[in-house]
Amino acid sequence: MHVTDPIADLLTRVRNGLSARHEKIDVPSSRFKVELARILKDEGYIKNFKVLDDRGAGLLRLYLKYDDSGKPVIHGLSRVSRPGRRLYARKDALPDVLGGLGIAIVSTSQGLLTGNDAKKRGLGGEVVCSVW
Repeated sequence: MHVTDPIADLLTRVRNGLSARHEKIDVPSSRFKVELARILKDEGYIKNFKVLDDRGAGLLRLYLKYDDSGKPVIHGLSRVSRPGRRLYARKDALPDVLGGLGIAIVSTSQGLLTGNDAKKRGLGGEVVCSVW
């Protein structure tokens, strides 16, 4: 099966994993997805991630995070820029997610950053997704 939008696929697998209360999910790995996982971990949305070498194909394993009452830490994920409709934002037009309660993940010339980091560095870029 060929996935036309691997990032949307990753977000959907996370969404499905959370609704099914899975402890971890596996997705095909790429450098972009590893960076995305690093941001989710740094921002406290997932417990951890690991890159597994599964017969050369490389898997990215995300360990999902739940609060003390068993509710997912991630309340929502949405793909902003898609292959059919790319969305770019200048540094002064980066979106606020839920009034600052969530994060926007932006692909910049200096790699993948949260919207706030991109603003601090004075960078714009492609708004990949938002997490809250």
